[in-house]
Amino acid sequence: MSENPLKPVFVTLERISNSIRTQFRAVHLSLTNEKPPVSLSPSNPSSTSSTHSQPNDIFKDKSAQPVTKEELGRATWTFLHTLAAQYPERPSRQQKKDVKELMAILSRIYPCKECADHFKEVLRTNPVQAGSQAELSQWLCHLHNVVNRSLGKPKFPCERVDARWGKLDCELRLCDLQGTSDSEDRLP
Repeated sequence: MSENPLKPVFVTLERISNSIRTQFRAVHLSLTNEKPPVSLSPSNPSSTSSTHSQPNDIFKDKSAQPVTKEELGRATWTFLHTLAAQYPERPSRQQKKDVKELMAILSRIYPCKECADHFKEVLRTNPVQAGSQAELSQWLCHLHNVVNRSLGKPKFPCERVDARWGKLDCELRLCDLQGTSDSEDRLP
């Protein structure tokens, strides 16, 4: 049996989610002047005092809970907007197909049934537009605003989408989406 083709997507979502959770925890700790349950800086084991938590104490920390629906939503939107920012200006036929499939798959297997059903409805009335990086980013911003409106959240100005979720800053363009670059696979 072959490996699940969505595995890289799930791994990326998990990394983004973990990163966001870590950032939220750091902000919370800095606002409340609490000490982190585990020190992230290298320390000399002999200088550790009894007031520092042991690594296993992180599992007793009440903040070590499953993500909320809101956290999952923010992580998902971050992933999708980052994907759109990295999307090529001239995507291949396969890349266009992959984005449409990804959106359809998310609407079927998203870990919040209510959210998945709503996303499916929104996709029906707003089909994926993936002809270029700019088109995908603007479409996704519009889609995000449709969802935000249904949640009573403010509208994001889509002309600022690149400033908010612009291309990742990676050396040698190593963050650019990879895919076939065959000219015969490109749509006009």
